[in-house]
Amino acid sequence: MSRALTVAAVAAAAAMALTACSSSSNNPLGGSGGSGGSGRVTIGSANFPENVLLASIYSQALQAKGIKVDEKFNIGSREVLYGQIKDGSLAILPEYNGALLAYLDPKSTAATSDDVNAALAKELPGSLEILNSAPAEDKDSLTVSKAIADKDDLKSIADLAPFAGQFTIGGQPEFKSRREQQFKDVYGLDFKEWKPTADTTANAIKDGTLQVGDVFTTDPRIVSLGLVSLDDPKNVFGAQNVTPLVNKSKVNDTETGVLNAVSAKLDTAGLTALMKRVSVDKDDPSAVAKDWVKSNGLG
Repeated sequence: MSRALTVAAVAAAAAMALTACSSSSNNPLGGSGGSGGSGRVTIGSANFPENVLLASIYSQALQAKGIKVDEKFNIGSREVLYGQIKDGSLAILPEYNGALLAYLDPKSTAATSDDVNAALAKELPGSLEILNSAPAEDKDSLTVSKAIADKDDLKSIADLAPFAGQFTIGGQPEFKSRREQQFKDVYGLDFKEWKPTADTTANAIKDGTLQVGDVFTTDPRIVSLGLVSLDDPKNVFGAQNVTPLVNKSKVNDTETGVLNAVSAKLDTAGLTALMKRVSVDKDDPSAVAKDWVKSNGLG
């Protein structure tokens, strides 16, 4: 081969390498969350501690199998995240099946895990799919202090009807827009005031800032602060199993296999114990995730 051809060949190879690099998810100008088999995926999370923990668990299990992962945690609410996984900016998102269905179809009456997942399969666009749901379930709950539960004899959400007009309710910033009309329609509740309290909801109930709050059922502060989660006889909050949502073009069979293996080992009691380390003991979520992945033979 002549020197001119050799130089040309080297230049062409270099150009191809640069092109390949520019399509990587590391490219700040690109929107790729993976390439469906390249061995690199982007995993995101919502902006609350449990979702960050779950994303870290899935991420570390993938990395243990030699898969390169870009982590984009604490992005924001579902209203933001859903668009990012739909357009491929994210490949993987730890979701909660019932909450995702309520977002896509607020009028859905599906309550069991199987029914929720069947409904989701119909609601999701062809580019997205849910993987296997974990036994672990973290439901929203309307929660009150023990003092208020005892004073007003509150056992279920229905029991709030005579008192809602006197009560301030709080939760994640998007909680009001998602649930206010449902509470009116299903339980006849019209609360005096709604306050965004995010991860401080349990504490706000305890100190009296709120009379009612949306507290996730795996939050260890329900027990440590002596709070009472009210029953939901009309299933406003359907099944909410931890369930990975993926962009199908951004993951391959190996990656989905790892995600399903993680989900199979996640249960509610275990997730609650992990959340105690994060929320009460203030351990770093990535360290907690690392311990869980190793102890479950996934890392």
